[in-house]
Amino acid sequence: MSGRGWRSTPASRVVVRCLVYYSVLVGVTAYLARRGASRLPPSLEALMGMGAQSVSPSASFSDLANAPPTVGLDEATLAVTVGVAMAAAALLSLPVAWIYLLTRAKRGYQQSVVQLLVVLPTVVAGIVLLVKYSLALAFSLAGIVAAVRFRNSLDDSKDAVYVFLATAIGLSSAVNLPVAAVLSMGFNVLAFALWYTDFGNAPVELDGRLAERKLQRAKQMSRTGTFVARMDDEVLKNMTTEQLEGLADRAWRRAKANNMTTEMPVVVEEKTLRLTTVNATVLRRSLEPRLSEFTKTWRFGSMEVGEEQTVIEYRVQLRKKSTPEDLLSLVRAAGASQLSAAEIE
Repeated sequence: MSGRGWRSTPASRVVVRCLVYYSVLVGVTAYLARRGASRLPPSLEALMGMGAQSVSPSASFSDLANAPPTVGLDEATLAVTVGVAMAAAALLSLPVAWIYLLTRAKRGYQQSVVQLLVVLPTVVAGIVLLVKYSLALAFSLAGIVAAVRFRNSLDDSKDAVYVFLATAIGLSSAVNLPVAAVLSMGFNVLAFALWYTDFGNAPVELDGRLAERKLQRAKQMSRTGTFVARMDDEVLKNMTTEQLEGLADRAWRRAKANNMTTEMPVVVEEKTLRLTTVNATVLRRSLEPRLSEFTKTWRFGSMEVGEEQTVIEYRVQLRKKSTPEDLLSLVRAAGASQLSAAEIE
């Protein structure tokens, strides 16, 4: 793929967006921290990792036990600190949601998971920072969480990893913002690299051997009367609608080619109906049940999805008394506001 072609892909746009976003976020944070370094309250200094009290790795248990307790904050300072932590958690979660949208498969996709990746870190950061300065609230929160039951299952194991990351970003945003930024950036780099390289996919040699075995088994079954039933149960049952349409098109072309080698070809006047729409799903649902009114046969050709519009092609054979204008009138009536353009070639 050329450099110009790669820059126009969705993956390149997400990568550029994340790089610019992180650069602006780090630059603005560093500028604000440098301008207000002498005027920040201790709670915000600890949050930024500039004035937090550190504990030596060699400190004994008695040193930790004799350490001074965390001093409570006044209401105004606590509110400002919670607001900063929640805003930082939301800002650092947005790139994670972008990478999730790019790398997540369409099958089993849930919009609620994307929203959860932004909302969960914000809530966790606010709660953790609230109980950080109150031991009584910490014990109360433990009792509340123990009483709450969440009954939501995730379809993909990667979704659980993203939810775990969102929780980690929320926790670190309430304790140390630089750590939260490293978590967000590091995970996005790793997730995008694994998705882009298709890491863990079966080797080509293994796919070839498996395909050869399936082909040999299919040839053996083709000699029996159960070939079609076994093909439907083992292959066609697990295929998507787009895959079935593509298989039907290839099978039709193969049957036509085999027919031409054995007998005189049958001349069939077939035309291409090309439609441009903003919502392919709604257009197909309203148009396809009515295509038989003016066509003798029709079949789905192809679909090209663009950024704003989608181009759909059908292969149609008009009835003897039907004209292309009749079919176009039917298409415009069925498509209504979803149709941008229609033509027959």
